[in-house]
Order: sequence, then structure tokens, then C-alpha cells
Amino acid sequence: MNTLREAIDDYLMMRRALGFKLTRVGGKLKHFADFLESHGADTITTLLARQWAMQPPEAKPATWAERLMHVRVFAHYRQAADPRTEIPPAGLLPFRAERAKPHFYSEAEIHRLLAAAEALPPKDGLRGATYHCLFGLLVVTGMRISEVLALKHDDVDLTQGILIVRGAKFDKSRLLPLHRSTQQVLVEYARKRDARFPRPTTPHFLVSDGGRPLEGSTVRRTFYALSRAIGLRGADDSYGPRLHDFRHYSATRIIPATGERRAYFPGNRVIAGA
Repeated sequence: MNTLREAIDDYLMMRRALGFKLTRVGGKLKHFADFLESHGADTITTLLARQWAMQPPEAKPATWAERLMHVRVFAHYRQAADPRTEIPPAGLLPFRAERAKPHFYSEAEIHRLLAAAEALPPKDGLRGATYHCLFGLLVVTGMRISEVLALKHDDVDLTQGILIVRGAKFDKSRLLPLHRSTQQVLVEYARKRDARFPRPTTPHFLVSDGGRPLEGSTVRRTFYALSRAIGLRGADDSYGPRLHDFRHYSATRIIPATGERRAYFPGNRVIAGA
């Protein structure tokens, strides 16, 4: 019988071969293996699984339940090779999911956000242009933040005005046509970026002021700061409009006849339509 760590590697390899990415799950299960070893255990028990899942103590019950769920799924797999494995019962860490209430942006709010993004310091840097393009693409394409951040040079056809979104759900790719004005904004951004970094160190289309790929956590902090600055959030609010909510804005502006997204930036301000 292979060790618990070997079993985790085999489990992750098997599920990834089926199309699951499990980007964070692998690290969590290996952390769980460390926890078991620190308690002198070589198999999964319900007691230890529950103790591990309820870390950190200040986390939300939903986080605890998610951690335990990952162990439960792996325990079902592990039990076939190790009958000693205990499968934590469903509902051991119950919680009531609270769905975030979506924010439906007005065009005025989007204009203010884009103007604030474009004005980000430094004045002679690339940061303002980067965030203007980033938020604008989220609004007019309905892409997820991870998809926009993952765009590479080869994914942005500046001649035809088409984006290639790779590695979406079920590892599929899709094409997004852009209006010519959106295309022009991206052309101007690429020209400014290439002038600043004639020898790029990353294949990513959108880059930081230092020429590096953008990090999701940094983007979200910048968005929250801008949201507070323009009045979308209160100064001390921990909840409010999200980047993901731009998808609701975009979805209402898909052309009904064709289902095609025609996104554009007239006057460097985002409006979507035909």
C-alpha cells in the first residue's frame, strides 16, 4: 500500500486527467498530510479531519466546510486502498451559504471607475493604462478576472479584433470578437507598453508598471481602493461591488439576434452595444 502522500499525488493526477484543475486543492491536501503526520497518524480519521478543517479558528464556517469537503472526497478515494480510512460524514461542519448580492453597475459608475483607473499614478507610468484596459475588458466582454489576467500576446489579435480565451471551464477555449473602438484601445495600449518595455520579460498582454504579470490580489486591492475613492464603497465597508459583477453588466448587452458580444470604448469610455 502506498503512503498517504503518494496517494494524494495519484489522486490529483487522476482527477486532473479527467479535466479538473484542482489548483488549490493539491496544496490543501498536502497540508492535511502534514497535519496527520504531526499527530502521528498514517490514515484519515474523522476527528483529525475535523480538527484540521477548523483552521484557522477565525475563518468563516464556509471555509471550514470547504476544507472538510476536500478531505471527504479524497477519503472516498483513499478508502479503497486503505480500509482503515474514515470518511467524515456529510454535514459534520454545517453552514448556510450566503450568496453575494450582485451589483448592477450603472454606466455613470463605470465611467467614474475607468476615469479613476486611468488617472492612477505614476503619471508617466503604464499603471493607469493597464487598469483602464483591464476593467474595461471585464465590463465589455464578460470575461472572468482570471481569464483577462491570463491573456498572452498571442491571444490578442489586434488586426482582426479577436480575443482567444484559453483554459476556461472544462479546459475549453473560446473566441470573443471586439468592436473596432475596443480594438483601437488595445492597439494603443500595446504601443505604449512596448515602448516602455521593448524587451518584455513576460508573454502576458497586460503588465504591471514594472513589466511583470498582474497578480489577482493586487488587482482586487486596487479595485477596492478605487471603489472607495469614487463612492462605490464606504471608507470602512468590507462588502460591496465586485469585479465579478461586471459580468452582469456585460450579459445584458449581448446582441439578442446573434448572441455576439460587440464591446466598445467610445471616447475611451466603456459602453457596450451594437
